Amino acid sequence: MKTHQYDSNQYTVVGHSEASATGVMLFGLIPIGQNSRFVRAQTSAIQAKGGDALINTQVQEKWFWAWVLNGYTTTVSGDVIKLKTAE
Repeated sequence: MKTHQYDSNQYTVVGHSEASATGVMLFGLIPIGQNSRFVRAQTSAIQAKGGDALINTQVQEKWFWAWVLNGYTTTVSGDVIKLKTAE
């Protein structure tokens, strides 16, 4: 996940958004979608509101188990912002 510091005069808040992404460990050895799930959740939350970045971010994680895999769902929420263009 990329993070940046923005001054309040650099952006407009578009609204609150939340998105999730899941990855699994098949047989406890083979990662499927594991490494990218934080970025996928963040990107989906930003795109849902048509913004450029996410501020006031919260990250939650839930785990689940099945016979042949362990699953991990990451939920990212926060305020989506649209950056102002330089004039």
